[in-house]
Amino acid sequence: MTEVVSIRPLLAVAVSALAVPAIASARSANVREAWSFAAAIVKFAIVLSMLGVVMKGGVVVWKGWEVLPGIAIAFRVDALGMVFALVASGLWIATTAYSIGYMRTLEEHSQTRYYCFFALALCSTLGVAFAANLLTLYLFYELLSLATYPLVTHHQDGEARLAGRKYLAYIMGSSIGFVLPAMVVVYLLTGTLDFTSGGVLAGKIGTFGAAVITLAFLFGFAKAAVMPFHPWLPAAMVAPTPVSALLHAVAVVKVGAFSIVRVMGGIVGLGFMKHLGLSTVVAAIASVTVLTASLIALTQDGLKRRLAFSTISQLSYIVLGVGLATPKALTGALLHIAMHALGKITLFFCAGAIFVATGKAYISEMVGIGRRMPVTMAAFFVGALGVIGLPPAGGFLSKWYLLLGTLEAHSAIFLFVLLASSLLNAAYFLPIVYRAFFVRPAESSFPEGVKEAPMWCVVPLVTTAAISVVLLLWPGPIMDLAKAGARWLLGG
Repeated sequence: MTEVVSIRPLLAVAVSALAVPAIASARSANVREAWSFAAAIVKFAIVLSMLGVVMKGGVVVWKGWEVLPGIAIAFRVDALGMVFALVASGLWIATTAYSIGYMRTLEEHSQTRYYCFFALALCSTLGVAFAANLLTLYLFYELLSLATYPLVTHHQDGEARLAGRKYLAYIMGSSIGFVLPAMVVVYLLTGTLDFTSGGVLAGKIGTFGAAVITLAFLFGFAKAAVMPFHPWLPAAMVAPTPVSALLHAVAVVKVGAFSIVRVMGGIVGLGFMKHLGLSTVVAAIASVTVLTASLIALTQDGLKRRLAFSTISQLSYIVLGVGLATPKALTGALLHIAMHALGKITLFFCAGAIFVATGKAYISEMVGIGRRMPVTMAAFFVGALGVIGLPPAGGFLSKWYLLLGTLEAHSAIFLFVLLASSLLNAAYFLPIVYRAFFVRPAESSFPEGVKEAPMWCVVPLVTTAAISVVLLLWPGPIMDLAKAGARWLLGG
């Protein structure tokens, strides 16, 4: 394997943080947003500059200062991290554009603070994606929690503060209470925290200890919202929709799921887990979350809350793929990081566009809205298909591989879980689309002159919906990266 030593991983992580002083000191909204765009584009470009090395089977590394004996703050860009980094950095550009339409139209307060903490959040997200060891991942995971707290509490009212307290209690309480002690134990047992293909715990710990460590990592990375550590996510929907879109459909929640994937494969070891029967335990816990969250989503009238419970369910698809621990299941899990991100960010963008144009936030108030906002609701349909797992959206591909993974694992029960969940996904999304286009609203449902949201809102949601379709027809590099990442997770 070719190993390229370069400062580019550090630059990819740091560029958004370096832009914060410029964003904070900007004298006009246009300048502030121009700096945000510049940072997002440069970040994405640096990530893309490392893609060629990774596609050829190599890695790009950077090593900083040593914190513990043999453990440094270090970055390692491989196929697994590249999947996540491409998604997070690419969608930051779309979300920056969407934020202009949403935040300006609603005349939201403290917009400069919003853009500053958004940039810091993306710095932390890339830090997790490129972390070479568990200590680096943990530090950036915690930095992300702190950077996103002001975004969750943006409105500064009682509901926002309550949501913020719940947010920190769950995601930082679990990481400090579970992940930190597990990390200390791993270091004492193995002398390393480096992510290693095949893991580092085999032969160093017994069955009971391995079970405790595995569950500590599973529940400790509560950003993945595995039940019962999920209530923070619906509560965080009080944040502005762009925050919900990127951070709670892409960055924050995917950091949780990605951390579980990376640690299970690079620290615990999937082969070791399978040998001890722990893979089945992880898959079972994920399955409960998949089905329970889908059932709860059916009962939600608030559109963002329905999307939140859908996200809880969809994140556990990724965890289920780890539990199945077969090449196709892991490929599907890594593909789902990208495909679900595109589908769900489209849905959140649509929810925000509807709110901007109509002031409506509840599904029961949106009957016939497709007649007034056909472009937005068409994109909503594509995003819904992606989450359900139907063509022409890319989510079909990730769920197809997950289904094949259940067959590889000879597991009929997990096959049933995936199929039942997809039916539930259809049950809570497709009626929204049907009522939007094919049911006539009451005369008083919408004010006179309601039409599509501003261009800055509509163009990003159309773009993400279109990319979802393109990735089904041409999965190209994402598919290759997912397959390479699956091989690394399996110790190949």
